[in-house]
Amino acid sequence: MSGPEHARVAAAAGLRSAGSEERATERRGKPSPQGDLSRRAERGSEHGRVAAAAGPRRAGSEERVTERRGKPSPQGDLSRRAQRGNEHGIVVVGNGMAGSRLVTEIRTRDPKVPLTVFGAEARQPYNRVLLSNVLAGATKADHIGLVDDAWYGTHDVDVRRGVEVTRIDRAAKVVYASDGTATPYDTLVIATGSTAFVPPIPVVAADGSPRGSVADRPPYGVIAFRTLDDCRDILEAAHGAWNAVVIGGGLLGIEAARGLVGRGLSVTVLHLAGHLMDRQLDPEAGKVLARTLSRLGIRARLEARTAALRTDNGVSGACSSGVGPAADRVTGAELADGEVLPADVVVLACGVRSEVGLARAAGLAIDRGILVDETLTSVTDPSIRAIGECSQYGDTVYGLVAPAWEQAAVLADLLTGTDTGARYTGSRQVTRLKAASVELAAMGETHHDPFDEDVEILQFADAARGTYKKVIIRGGRLIGAILLGETSTAGTLTQLYDRAAPLPSDRLSLLFQSVGGPAVSDSPVRMPDAATVCHCNNVSKGKIRACWQQGARTVDAVAVQTRAGTGCGSCRDALEGIVNWLDEQESVDA
Repeated sequence: MSGPEHARVAAAAGLRSAGSEERATERRGKPSPQGDLSRRAERGSEHGRVAAAAGPRRAGSEERVTERRGKPSPQGDLSRRAQRGNEHGIVVVGNGMAGSRLVTEIRTRDPKVPLTVFGAEARQPYNRVLLSNVLAGATKADHIGLVDDAWYGTHDVDVRRGVEVTRIDRAAKVVYASDGTATPYDTLVIATGSTAFVPPIPVVAADGSPRGSVADRPPYGVIAFRTLDDCRDILEAAHGAWNAVVIGGGLLGIEAARGLVGRGLSVTVLHLAGHLMDRQLDPEAGKVLARTLSRLGIRARLEARTAALRTDNGVSGACSSGVGPAADRVTGAELADGEVLPADVVVLACGVRSEVGLARAAGLAIDRGILVDETLTSVTDPSIRAIGECSQYGDTVYGLVAPAWEQAAVLADLLTGTDTGARYTGSRQVTRLKAASVELAAMGETHHDPFDEDVEILQFADAARGTYKKVIIRGGRLIGAILLGETSTAGTLTQLYDRAAPLPSDRLSLLFQSVGGPAVSDSPVRMPDAATVCHCNNVSKGKIRACWQQGARTVDAVAVQTRAGTGCGSCRDALEGIVNWLDEQESVDA
C-alpha cells in the first residue's frame, strides 16, 4: 500500500478528538482501542484499501459526532423524525443474538420508531450459546428461543424471517432482499454475525478415488457446528453411530465432544495446537483439561492435522443441509502420519469467520470485521452501524455474547436519543465452558511472559483431581485468571477483573474462598447488592432483589424481567439460590 493511501486512512481514523478518548476511558475505566486505527495504518495495515476513499466522509462524520455530544443526536432521535413524516426508521440486517437483542433494546426505549428486522433463518431467534446443551440432551431445542412471534406484533416490529438481504444501495439508502422487496432506511444496522470456517480437507472414497474437499462437497455425517440446524444434523448422523471425531479443540469443540459422549458415542478430539483451548488456557491448564476429558471418555489428540476424510462409495440420504439425495458417508479421519481413526460422525469446530460479504459488496471498510468507531458507526458510512461478530472495534472482533449485548445497549441508547453520550469502548471477555462435569472460567490475559518482573502469578494445580487455578496480577490489579475444576471464586475474580478494582492483601483468597475472601460470594447472604450475578446481561443481585420485591417470585419470572440466566446459562444456579433465599427471608419475616 502506498504512503498516500496510509495517510488518508490515518486522517480518516485519527480525527477523533482527544476529549473523546478521555471520556471513553473515564466512562468504562479502561482504554479505548479505537485510536489504534491510525497507528495500524502507519504500521502498514490493509484496512485502508477500502477505507481510504472514505476519508472526507469520515471527517465530516467525526465532526458531527463531536458537535452533538452535548445535545440531542439528529442521527439517534429517529422517533421525532418519524413524527415529522420520515417513516424509514431503522432497518436491522440479522436477527440472531446481536440483532434480536438490539431490536428489544430499542423497543424498551422507544415504542414508536419505525423498526424492520431481516433474519436469514426462518425460525425465531435463539440462544446459540446453549446449542451444546441441546446437543447433549440437557435442553430442548424449543427452550432456547429469545423472542417469540407474538412479541413482534405486540411491539409493532416488522420482522422478515427467512428473508435474506442481498444488496445495500448506500446512495439511495435502500436494502434489497431475497423476497424481491426494497426497503428504505434512515439508519441501517448490520448484525450478520459469523459463519463456521470449513477447512478444505480432502475427501477420499473407499476405492481411493478423490471426492473433492469438505469445503466443496461435505460427505454425509460431516457437519460444521454453528446453528440449530447443524445441531439437528449432528444428532441425526449420530443416531446408531459408534465413533465420532471432533476437529478443533477450542471452546466449541470441547462442548460438542462433551455432548456427543453424553449420547453414548466414542469421541476423539483432534487439535492442531499443543494443548486444548490454547486461546484461553495456558499449557498447564490445557493438560489438566485433557485429563478431565479423558475421565469422561473423550480422547484428545494434540498437534494432530487431519490429512483427509475417508468415505464409502455413496449411500442413500443426506443431512438436511447436505449435498443431495445421495452422498458419500464418512467412515474415518486420516491423520498426517497415515493413521486412520474410525468416524461415523465428524464435527467441524474449526473457528468462525465474520459474515461480511454484504458489507464488502456495499464498499464498507473491512478488516476481519466491519470497522466501526466508538458509536458503532461504520468508518465508511455514517448511516450504517454494525454490532456483534460481524463488527470490529479497534483490533478486536468479539466472539462472545456479552460484548454483542453491550454493543446493542449502547447503540439502542444512541439511536433512540436516550443517551447521546453513550460510547462503546471495548469489552472485558470472560469465557465459560458449558459442558456437563467440566467447570471452567477464563478471563483476560492468560498468557504472559514468565520473565516479566511486573507480573505477579498465583498458581495451584492438582491434576489428579482435575483442578487448576491461576491468577495474573499487574500493578495491583487482576489482568487475567483461569479456574478449572473448582470455580467458587469465579464471581469474585470476574468482578475484580471487570472493574479493575484493588485486590485484597490476602492473595490466597483469590484462589480459595474457604480461607476468607472478598465480599462477593456464591452465598446470597454475603453477596452485596452491587455484585453482578449475570455477566452476559449485567444483572446485579440488587436488580434481582428489586424484581422479586415487585412480584416476580420464581426463577423464570425473574429471568423474563431481568434477562438474568438467559445468556450462557452459567449463572442459573446463583439466580435460583438468590430467589430461594429471598423466599426464605419472607417466610422468616412473616
